[in-house]
Amino acid sequence: MTAQVDERAELRGELRLDEPLARHTSWRVGGPARRLYRPADTADLAVFLRGLDPEEPMLWLGLGSNLLVSDEGFAGTVVQTQGCLSSLEASGDQGIRAECGVSCAKAARFAAKLGLTGVEFLAGIPGTIGGALAMNAGAYGGETWGRVRRVLTIDRRGEVRERSPADFRIGYRAVKGSPGEWFVEAELELEPGDAAASLERIRDLLERRGQAQPIGLPSCGSVFRNPPGDHAARLIEAAGLKGLREGGAQVSEKHANFIVNTGAANARDIARLIERVQSEVERTSGVRLKSEVHRVGGWRS
Repeated sequence: MTAQVDERAELRGELRLDEPLARHTSWRVGGPARRLYRPADTADLAVFLRGLDPEEPMLWLGLGSNLLVSDEGFAGTVVQTQGCLSSLEASGDQGIRAECGVSCAKAARFAAKLGLTGVEFLAGIPGTIGGALAMNAGAYGGETWGRVRRVLTIDRRGEVRERSPADFRIGYRAVKGSPGEWFVEAELELEPGDAAASLERIRDLLERRGQAQPIGLPSCGSVFRNPPGDHAARLIEAAGLKGLREGGAQVSEKHANFIVNTGAANARDIARLIERVQSEVERTSGVRLKSEVHRVGGWRS
């Protein structure tokens, strides 16, 4: 069904047609979106959503990590939040309020400069607050929802609701709430601490990340969830898969749970490599790795 985009004067954001999503995903692959909208603010987003056909396929896009868009693209509407819904401010004496388009690293540094501690781990997550909320992203022993005081969501009718963590089922890299609602803002609960110490911890985490992960090549972050009591990277390395290639996609030589675009990969290369890794690890260890990657678009068998 064709979407009817609201063209009323109230719209203040930027609408792009047939926008290549390779420009907006961390793997640097993916075909075009039929529409991509960059809202001016939450009120503008509400107007835009009310103008969409209820059956229009939708994708919310932050930094584009943990996302694999098919080479055929996405036959629907993408709402891009990164660089748009990016308000960030203190909330009381021991909290911060961040809109969904704020990068996790920026939120971590902002809290530290306020002398608030508890979200330094966010600096190691290559995504936005919206994405971190949607998957309960974590790193270095911390998880996003362990710090959430409240969130604001929006639905396709443009209605904004305040919700608490009790409204969601929260697990390891998984969050389930009311269908048809998306996160637009979060208030995080922190503790007072030493700003210099927090900033030093962030620098240390980023240094560790740079030493352990292939920062210089396009990737999506970790590809597979860690199975109970083990690490996906250990299983992949034990199967002898470091350096394994499929077209322009390669299992990183530096960190086995990363697949990198060596420069000429397409989405099909990456998808095939993910499946090869799953098959080989299952053959050698009996463990079927679960992908953290969200696939969208017209995937053909």
